[in-house]
Amino acid sequence: MNGVDPGRLNDQQLMKELEAIHRTRHDTLLHGSNDALRVHNVRMAQLEGEYLRRHPRRPVAPGRTREGARERGHAEA
Repeated sequence: MNGVDPGRLNDQQLMKELEAIHRTRHDTLLHGSNDALRVHNVRMAQLEGEYLRRHPRRPVAPGRTREGARERGHAEA
């Protein structure tokens, strides 16, 4: 495993790790080796899973749901 177990990070550390991994995602996808992308995928899933475990009732923007996306599609037509 790469990095600290996400369950051992405090909330501020977890957010910092999430911000860093999301910031590097595009470059890893486009330019990283297959192994680097695999490791990145695993770590991102660990961090995001921990965030969701801690925040199961996080606020969800209506436009980020399937129903909201459908409504946006109708408005654009």
